[in-house]
Amino acid sequence: MATIRHSLQKEVFDISEEKLIGILNVTKPGKKKKKISFLCAAINKEKPVCAFIHQIKENDKGSLKKKNTWPVFELQVVDGKDENKETAEFDLTFDRVYKWVASSVPEKNSFIQVLWKICCRYLPKQKPQFINISRELLKEDGDKIEGGDIIAPGLDQADTEDESDFCALSEREQIDLERLILKSDSAVSDAEAFAEQLSKDLTMLDGANIHSMMASESQVKALMEMIDAALLEADKIEKRLNNYDEILLYVKDSIEKMAEKNFFIEQTNANNRQLLETVNQLITQLEFPQEYEKFLTNPAFQINNLTPVIEAAKALETVIDAQIPPHLIHLQAVKDQKKRFERLRSEFSKHLARNLNNLFIYHGNDPGESLSFHAEKLALPRHSNIHNELMPYAPLMHWMRNLDPKAFQKLRQTYSNSMSKLYERDIKIFFDEAKQPIAGGKRLRGSGSSQDIAGMSGVAGKLTSLSHSRTGVGAALLGIEREQWGGELDASERQKFDQIFEQVLSELEPVCLAEQEFCISFFNLLSSSEPKGANTSTASTPGSNTSEESGSNTPSDSSRRHPLKQVSREVRLMMSELFTNLEQQLTSFVNTFYRADSYCCLYIYVRLSEHVLSAEDTGSFLSITFGSCLIQAKRNYDNFMGLQINSIKECRVTKKKCGIIPFVTNFEMPRHYEKKEGTRIIMYRQDDIARAMIDVQDLFAQTGESVFKKSERRGDLDKWYAMLVSCMIDNIPRVAIEHQRTPPEVVKMENYHVLYQLLSQLKLPGLENQRKEAKQRYQEALNAYVTQYFGRPLEKLNLFFDGVQAKVASGVKESEIGYQLAFSKQELRKVIL
Repeated sequence: MATIRHSLQKEVFDISEEKLIGILNVTKPGKKKKKISFLCAAINKEKPVCAFIHQIKENDKGSLKKKNTWPVFELQVVDGKDENKETAEFDLTFDRVYKWVASSVPEKNSFIQVLWKICCRYLPKQKPQFINISRELLKEDGDKIEGGDIIAPGLDQADTEDESDFCALSEREQIDLERLILKSDSAVSDAEAFAEQLSKDLTMLDGANIHSMMASESQVKALMEMIDAALLEADKIEKRLNNYDEILLYVKDSIEKMAEKNFFIEQTNANNRQLLETVNQLITQLEFPQEYEKFLTNPAFQINNLTPVIEAAKALETVIDAQIPPHLIHLQAVKDQKKRFERLRSEFSKHLARNLNNLFIYHGNDPGESLSFHAEKLALPRHSNIHNELMPYAPLMHWMRNLDPKAFQKLRQTYSNSMSKLYERDIKIFFDEAKQPIAGGKRLRGSGSSQDIAGMSGVAGKLTSLSHSRTGVGAALLGIEREQWGGELDASERQKFDQIFEQVLSELEPVCLAEQEFCISFFNLLSSSEPKGANTSTASTPGSNTSEESGSNTPSDSSRRHPLKQVSREVRLMMSELFTNLEQQLTSFVNTFYRADSYCCLYIYVRLSEHVLSAEDTGSFLSITFGSCLIQAKRNYDNFMGLQINSIKECRVTKKKCGIIPFVTNFEMPRHYEKKEGTRIIMYRQDDIARAMIDVQDLFAQTGESVFKKSERRGDLDKWYAMLVSCMIDNIPRVAIEHQRTPPEVVKMENYHVLYQLLSQLKLPGLENQRKEAKQRYQEALNAYVTQYFGRPLEKLNLFFDGVQAKVASGVKESEIGYQLAFSKQELRKVIL
């Protein structure tokens, strides 16, 4: 055990400057595989002295290391298991109970005795409990060594001497020894003689000392008395020092307790400060001034008195939306404040809903500004006065949206129902007024009564009668003679329609955008579904060319968009509730003029495309409405072009002499024109025709070029140009064959020549292939005409000789072939002539 003790002291405790006091070889109970483990009691070498209990275990490399360390003052219970029966098991209780089994009972008892002595010395007031241990082991007067170190029982003095360090000679002793050796010459050569000489000298010195001591017996006696007195004084000093040690230990214990109390006091103060901060924050969050309560219970909603009401409502919203920690919600004071706030919210919400509901109904019944027919210029009435009167209530509407969503939805529906009546009436009168100038009637003037509105419905009747007069054969189709066309609008009326339609679209935009911005601001419609400035899903412009339309929205355009223009689905829904008849009236307006004059679909398609493509927000209500009408306009446009193609395919020439086919003439009159004189057609040269005046107001190409001149929809016109010209080229031979009185080659030659000159005059890049094909077919028809009619002028005579050649070729003898008179002389004369 001494070897293990020495090894542990050197390898483990010298490194941490500790001194090993007790050691015990232990194992855990119930373990089959037992590793080397020691419980060691040690004290540090520095002051103040502290005692520790270490668990030392052997690691995988075979060296001993500290596994666990417990201060002795944390030791609570030492349990020997059985006081009367010897057992190697015992328990040590620190933060939990540790069970051990000692290698032997004596070693266990010795270690427990060491723990008892350490506790008596270093923990006089806080000793742990020693239970189930023999009282003989628990003695306070343990063995002492110099310096107050405790000697563990079971370790004899020899062990302690073996463990003591070697004491070297002092410098003076070394000098005296050298001097003694130098005096004797034989000290080195004859050691035995030198030792004998030293023995003799020692004997002589001892004798001299004895004689000296006996001679001074009285002095020795006095010295002994002085030593006894010194011993008594030393005992007194030792007792006093022990008392001082006890006092110091008590002071140390008291200081530790005071430090612990100071820690608890600081912790308590910190908790109190945190509690005070939490309470102050809670009071600040739930503080609602008493003067605000009267503004909520008896609110005055006049515009001049709205400021304090709005401030009180915002303060109530702040305390209701306060973020209170969950563990504070169950406080009774918090519950009481919440009930109070809920009562104020409910009462104020009822007052506010009643007032705003009455206000919306009042403005819905108010005619507002003058209607469009009161002005000299066609205009849609604005309702900015209503918006200005309602805008001061916007903060209260926002408050209602956040704290009472059901009442907010009802108010929003009331506003939509009230204002939709105004817009429905204004839009109906506006479109009726827009139809009247084109129909030829005078502008109606009146007070907006039901009789006046009913009178304006006659405008649509006039346009409808125009459309009925040109349905069927009378429509302005390329494959029909102009004399058979119905009552179309003239060029001036078409220009007027284009101007009025542009004015209609321009008047709708500011009214819809003003109402949309008011709804967004007043009802705070961007706060719930989409944040302000968020990019909404951009609806593609309805129509066939979606790629062209989407390409027009460049990044620079999108970067300049206003945040309010990025509307949400909720905004579009509300706008559709306000403008219930806008799409229906606009579609009816478009279809009415399309039925009155099919060429109007060109103007409608171009104008609507311009407004849709130039819209800053393609997802807004107005853009979607225009887009829906653009779909209808595109259908009308495609239907118009389809009817033109069908008319070309079904074209029939009923005249006796077939010249230029109607669909070529109606498409575009070339710079040479035809003049009929009897049954002959005189073709004038281009230089002669330059001085002539030709009315081209109904020419298809001229109209299309004037409408689509600067439009982004020019590509659509070019596509239909190609289809129409290709259809003409394909149907010219059909018409030529069907007409029996005019040679087909003549019809094809004339029409292909006119069509070629037309395409050369238009100079359209998309029609280059058709122009080359027309020129080629013209050459083919010209060659066929020259070959057939100029190469064989006597047709009947040629037929006769062809028959003779056929007979000869079939094997008939020449003698058998003869001339038979098949015609009279008069008929032969006519044939020859």
